[in-house]
Amino acid sequence: MTADTQESASPPEAEAVVLVGGQGVRLRPLTLSAPKPMLPTAGVPFLSHLLSRIRAAGIEHVVLGTSYKAEVFEEHFGDGSDLGLHIEYVVEDEPLDTAGAIRNVADRLSAEDVVVFNGDILSGVDLGGLLRTHRSNRADVTLHLVEVADPHRFGCVPTDADGRVTAFLEKTDDPPVDQINAGCYVFRREVVESIPAGRPVSVERETFPGLLAAGARVQGHVDSSYWLDMGTPAAFVRGSADLVLGNAPSEALPGPTGQALVLGDAEIAPDAHVTGGSTVGAGSVVESGARVTGSVLFDGVRIGSGAVVERSVVGAGAVVGPGAELVDAVVGDGARVGEGCELRDGLRVWPEVDLPPNGVRFSAS
Repeated sequence: MTADTQESASPPEAEAVVLVGGQGVRLRPLTLSAPKPMLPTAGVPFLSHLLSRIRAAGIEHVVLGTSYKAEVFEEHFGDGSDLGLHIEYVVEDEPLDTAGAIRNVADRLSAEDVVVFNGDILSGVDLGGLLRTHRSNRADVTLHLVEVADPHRFGCVPTDADGRVTAFLEKTDDPPVDQINAGCYVFRREVVESIPAGRPVSVERETFPGLLAAGARVQGHVDSSYWLDMGTPAAFVRGSADLVLGNAPSEALPGPTGQALVLGDAEIAPDAHVTGGSTVGAGSVVESGARVTGSVLFDGVRIGSGAVVERSVVGAGAVVGPGAELVDAVVGDGARVGEGCELRDGLRVWPEVDLPPNGVRFSAS
């Protein structure tokens, strides 16, 4: 039985909160025109993939905690009825941090259990299983945990033999375990209401340590399914490619996938190669002899003849000249990369920039 089947077999009585208020600084310049959760990811806004997972789990009421470019979310998703959801929007006037943002939407909640998601995580966690863990342990809060090879960059979360969380160590130099906070939680609604209102509060630095100190039941749910923090350009490209390749689960994909997802009236020359889970946006053109591998092309992009684009993002309306090479690069909306240019190692080209031709080389290092 698949995770999706398990989730939909017994719809849980729960509501969802999705935190989408961040400015997505690590993904600039892509986030200058759209919030991070609304960036095209395998052909649709990233948030569409998460909402599809929420609906598959039988959760119908979703509250989006917004701030940066808040109007974009409601303009696209409306009341959520097209997705089989009821979506509400709460705008954060001043930054309230993670727990503060959760507390800010408390008056929209009525269910006993509230599933909270960071809006930049791509995950295949079995949400039904997460809720069962929470309820069977009568937990106050349950944390989705994943095991990673390098836990230094994340919140480290040790647990005892019963899965109960014993500490919350935010980005320690010597993590005792490889279990990390995966950015998805189940709260009892009473715990949400106990978070101080009207000021910034961090779940990692204040709420979770405070609950542990007070003797509350904080449970861990370790899950080995797909998980990726999409906060950097490299991770964004990888996550989009994994969705297209079928490595990450989603019911929101807009068309047939495989080695590539080609949208709308995009044109790909017969001798061009588009592979590795690449997405080619509507109205884009990939000219003769070009090679696009594991990359994301937004709408209206033109890739010149013989150009190479590997593990890169090319913003809407941007042009990559003939023979140019992009490797691990980001090109902003409307930018023009001249013929023969070479962009590597995380270099970011901002919108409306013209890079000259003649083989000029650019590197972030």
